[in-house]
Amino acid sequence: MEEVQLLEKARRKDADAERGLYERHVDRVYYLAYRMTGDETMAQDITQDTFIKAFDKLDSFRGDSKFSTWLHRIATTVTLNALRKVKKFRLEGPMELADNVGAGTVHAEPDLTEKLYRAIDSLPERYRTVVVMHDVEGYKHQEIAGALGIEVGTSKAQLSRARAQLREMLSDFAGEWAL
Repeated sequence: MEEVQLLEKARRKDADAERGLYERHVDRVYYLAYRMTGDETMAQDITQDTFIKAFDKLDSFRGDSKFSTWLHRIATTVTLNALRKVKKFRLEGPMELADNVGAGTVHAEPDLTEKLYRAIDSLPERYRTVVVMHDVEGYKHQEIAGALGIEVGTSKAQLSRARAQLREMLSDFAGEWAL
């Protein structure tokens, strides 16, 4: 069934249509939440909360953007709110869990991988979010801007600044990257 049809049926509280939308989008929502929190249980809770909010607010989806963009904006908001409540923002955990999502896995030296996680964790929240969404999850700047309610240029600028900070924090490993 086409997504447009599922959306129309889900607006009428059709459980099968809601299940269809859930199944189409649950993996990306979960992996976004997982990569932003580094915690499986928290990511599962966030995924549930995201779909509950999305189905409650489905009448407000006008179709100006893709449903996935609208849904991921909700997921990002739910994730950031959850992180604020627990006052932590970690990017840890096995990369193998995200093998088929986003940009894929890069195998690096264990020390570099650990230091990269710590470096990303130490970035300001707005930079961390853009780095995770763009470089880890593979979102385009247009999608990030829509999900976060910012301008495309702001997304690009935050990514650039975040990468500059990461380069500085990881400069000890620069020799390993030289060709």
